[in-house]
Amino acid sequence: MTGADLAGRPADPDAPVRRVVVVRHGQTGHNAAGIWQGRLDTELSEFGREQARRAAPALAALRPGLLLSSDQRRAADTADVLAAACGLPVRLDARLREVHVGRWQGMSRAEAARLHPDDTAALLAGHDVAHGVDGERVRDVVARVAPVWAELVAELAPAGTALVVTHGVTARALVAGAVGLDVAVLRRSVLGLANAHWAVLAEDGGAWCLESWNVGVGSLDLGLGVAAG
Repeated sequence: MTGADLAGRPADPDAPVRRVVVVRHGQTGHNAAGIWQGRLDTELSEFGREQARRAAPALAALRPGLLLSSDQRRAADTADVLAAACGLPVRLDARLREVHVGRWQGMSRAEAARLHPDDTAALLAGHDVAHGVDGERVRDVVARVAPVWAELVAELAPAGTALVVTHGVTARALVAGAVGLDVAVLRRSVLGLANAHWAVLAEDGGAWCLESWNVGVGSLDLGLGVAAG
């Protein structure tokens, strides 16, 4: 597997560590075509299903005890593949849906940039403006997923691991909120999660740290598309 270790291991290697693994869904046709999805309920492509199947054994090896997922089909179908490998039920949660991209839904990135150049330029520059002019800001997503994180942490057993299957922007928002990092800083620091790749959060001394980012079955060369959604 590939991925960058960003936080190091806890000071006491023998201490029980809780982990949350935030997984981005497999690729969709819209991802491959560079089309904004947001709340569109798109399906995995066959390539995306294969990505999920290849990732499942690596994630099952982490021995997760909980599996949460966005209820949008591309995430829920990815979670179903992981659930079969892990022997876990999937808990669907609408709060884990992708950022709402307003009038950009269904538009190509090129078309959105042509119609709304100032808004797209602001996003690319790292400013937290509404997606699709009338959609959500990233800070709206951070607030939306914060209760999910709090509930999950309260439920997670000592030394337990949970999987959370979600979307590109939502994954970044969830991680940023968990570690107390400004989303704009995270965006400037690391590339977005590729399809069927994941981030690992580990608890250390009561605080949550980003242990790994963009981990995946890279040796299988399954593709690294990072279009939003």
